[in-house]
Amino acid sequence: MKILIMGGTRFIGVYLTRLLVEQGHDVTLFNRGNKPAPVEGIQQIQGDRTNPTDLKDKLAGTEFDAIFDNNGRELSDTQPLADIFNGRVQHFVYMSSAGVYQKSDQMPHIEGDPVDPKSRHKGKNDTELYLAEQGLPFTSIRPTYIYGAQNYNDLEAWFFDRIVRDRTVPIPGHGQHFTQFGHVKDLANAMTKVLGNSKAIGQIYNVSHNRAVTFDGLARACAQAAGKDPATLQLVHYDPKAFDFGKRKVFPMRTQHFFTDVSHAIADLNWQPEFDLVSGLKDSFHNDYLASNRHQSTPDFSLDDQILSTI
Repeated sequence: MKILIMGGTRFIGVYLTRLLVEQGHDVTLFNRGNKPAPVEGIQQIQGDRTNPTDLKDKLAGTEFDAIFDNNGRELSDTQPLADIFNGRVQHFVYMSSAGVYQKSDQMPHIEGDPVDPKSRHKGKNDTELYLAEQGLPFTSIRPTYIYGAQNYNDLEAWFFDRIVRDRTVPIPGHGQHFTQFGHVKDLANAMTKVLGNSKAIGQIYNVSHNRAVTFDGLARACAQAAGKDPATLQLVHYDPKAFDFGKRKVFPMRTQHFFTDVSHAIADLNWQPEFDLVSGLKDSFHNDYLASNRHQSTPDFSLDDQILSTI
C-alpha cells in the first residue's frame, strides 16, 4: 500500500515507519524535516501541518491508500488533513489516547466508556467524532502509557533514574493504584494490523499490554529490568496533597487506577503483545537508558528530597 505518515521521526512514528517498510509498503513521511528519517532513502515531504494552506499545497496531487495521523492533538490539527483526503483514501488511522476516558469506579476502561469533558485529551475524542461524522474509513487507537527505547516522556526513565543510584523511590498514595504500560513496538505492530482489515473500519481500539500493574509493582519491575534485586528496593508512600509542588511534575503518572481492556484489538486485529512488562523494560533500559548514557547524568531530585525530608 502507499502510505502517508504524519510525523514518523519520533518514537511511535519511528517504529511504525520501520515496520511498514519491512512489510513492503511504500511509505512517505510528512513533517518539518527537523529529524532524520528512520529509514534511509524514504520519501519525505517537508511542511507545517498546523498551517492548513501549507498542508494543502504540499499534499496537492498526492495519492495515498492509507494515512496514519500520529501527532494530531486537537481537531484543528486533523480536520484539514481529513478534509483533503475525504473520499480519496481507503483507511485513515488516528492516534488517540486512553486519556480521554472519564475516571470510573468500574475498571478496566472499555471502548464506549464515557469520556472526560475536562480531559487534556478531549481534542482526541473531538477528532474521533469528526472522522465518524464525515464518513471517513477511520480507525482510532487509544493507548495507555507507552514505553520503550526513544521514549521522550519520562516514564520508565523516571524510575531508572532513582533505581540505578540506589535512591528511595517516592510513590504517591498507597502504591496500589493499577496502571498499564504498553511497549511502543507492540503498539506499532497493532497499528499495521488495521490495514486491509474491514473489521477495523469505524472502530476504536484500546491498545496496550493485556495486564495492569500497581505503582509499587512497576517500581519493582523496573528494578528487575535494571539488574537490581526488587526485594531491596526502598519505596516510600506519601500524600501528594500535603505538598505544594507548584507546576513541577513530581510523578510521571496520574494517581488513580488507569488501565484498559484490550480484548477488542486482540480479537479484531489478530494481535498479541510481544513484550511482557519486564522484558519490555529491559529493552528500554539497555537500548535507551544505558545507550544514551543517562545513567551518567545528574538528575534533579529536589522534589524527592522535599518529600523524603518529611517521612
